[in-house]
Amino acid sequence: MEKDLIIDVSSTEISIALLDNHRLVELNKEQNGGSFSVGDVYLGKVKKVMPALNAAFVDIGDDKDAFIHYLDLGLNYRAFDCFAKQINPNRDLRTFYSNIKIGNILEKEGKIADVLQPGQPIIVQIVKEPISTKGSRLTSEISIAGRNIVLLPFADKVNVSQKITSKEEKKRLERLVYSILPKNYGVIIRTAAEGKKAAVLDAELRMLIKKWEDCWTKLIDCKPPQLLFTENSRTTTILRDLLNDSFSNIYVNDEQVYQEARDYIYTISPEQEKIVKLYSGDEPIFDHFDVTRQIKGSFGKVVPLKQGAYIVIEHTEALHVIDVNSGIRAKSGVNQEENTIEVNLHAADEIARQLRLRDMGGIVIVDFIDMECNDNKVRLYKHMQELLSTDRAKHNILPLTKFGLMQITRQRVRPATEIKVNEKCPTCNGTGEISSSILIDETIERQLAFYVKERNIKSFILRVNPILGAYLTKGWFTSIKSKWCRKYGCKIKVSNNSESTFLQVDWFYDNGDRIDE
Repeated sequence: MEKDLIIDVSSTEISIALLDNHRLVELNKEQNGGSFSVGDVYLGKVKKVMPALNAAFVDIGDDKDAFIHYLDLGLNYRAFDCFAKQINPNRDLRTFYSNIKIGNILEKEGKIADVLQPGQPIIVQIVKEPISTKGSRLTSEISIAGRNIVLLPFADKVNVSQKITSKEEKKRLERLVYSILPKNYGVIIRTAAEGKKAAVLDAELRMLIKKWEDCWTKLIDCKPPQLLFTENSRTTTILRDLLNDSFSNIYVNDEQVYQEARDYIYTISPEQEKIVKLYSGDEPIFDHFDVTRQIKGSFGKVVPLKQGAYIVIEHTEALHVIDVNSGIRAKSGVNQEENTIEVNLHAADEIARQLRLRDMGGIVIVDFIDMECNDNKVRLYKHMQELLSTDRAKHNILPLTKFGLMQITRQRVRPATEIKVNEKCPTCNGTGEISSSILIDETIERQLAFYVKERNIKSFILRVNPILGAYLTKGWFTSIKSKWCRKYGCKIKVSNNSESTFLQVDWFYDNGDRIDE
């Protein structure tokens, strides 16, 4: 299976498209200079404690205060709190860090008012970006993700990904990491670490620890709110999480991002460095790889399927709703049930793609076409499970209800991607209304009078829709055009253009050059 990553860098944003066999399956946009991204770590200030919610609002410098629940403080919150309050430049920071006791854990049934007070500094990490009217969602369980491992400051555990099935490999990785892990650090070993040598894991562990330790000097000098360190850019984050042997090419149209991607891949997977390529064609990179057309066809309210079927996608504050319709699809010689399950299976393929493409999170309700056979309902449910098995976002799927509804929950960490694919009507300019057609001749005559009297132009070509052209030239001597020529002492040639809208009027000199208003 061929996978290509297309990176389009503009002055305002970086757009990243993931193509699976030349078909768009993921689209990410990163604003240049954007802030408050998932994974960023801040020194925040507690703004308000809400005992009724057992939560608090924290100022991290955003317009909306961020939210943290008591359970998101983490078992080892007291270690982070001690470190943030007692750090000072007169201490050996590494010795100070390693000597902090992490055994004094928070009680699971505790109250946030006993732990946090308004005005108190707190080290937090963003786990969800601001969505709609809600601010960012925070945690105090800091984690720093790498390609093969995730570093956990103030933890004393090593966990291995459940996707690594070999017991021998799990034990090998666990023993290896324990042997190189400094005090007061924990690690989650990711699936990508399977088969990796000690030198690779040791180098990555040192890099992640350095990233954490580099923020200590900021803790000494800064006043909250303050960014301590940022997650990797969206580009390198996607490379970190997605890159595997099946990647074929990574195309970039910007020299700086090209070098950044190449350096990052050399760090995590040196043998794949050559797949990064700098695109220098005259055609826009998204047009060249057919990404623009796929975006236009995939982000509308109505998404077409095969042979006339389609799905309708609606976004609300509480959930996303997807309706499956067979449309004009009908196969001769096929009974209704067979036709229905075939449409539903095709719809499931597109819905799984749309979830990733739009990054739809929260609750998703899918209204499939009703089926009578229970075996077909089970078949559809298992098919959807299989399709979403490769989705990186955490999700849960429930079987179809008796009303034919499938309920899906999907991890939501940022707002769903919405791209406007409709274009503004050139006739009404998006208002849905046009000028009265009965007054069009008066409008044209006012323009004609301006050009003749104010700009002293005496000869014109008037390019209009054929219907309007026929209206202006009906009757040779008595036509509206002839009356204007006599009245203003000018020459007018009416040129019909079938591509012009009904009331569109374009003015040209007699040599064919457009007259600028």
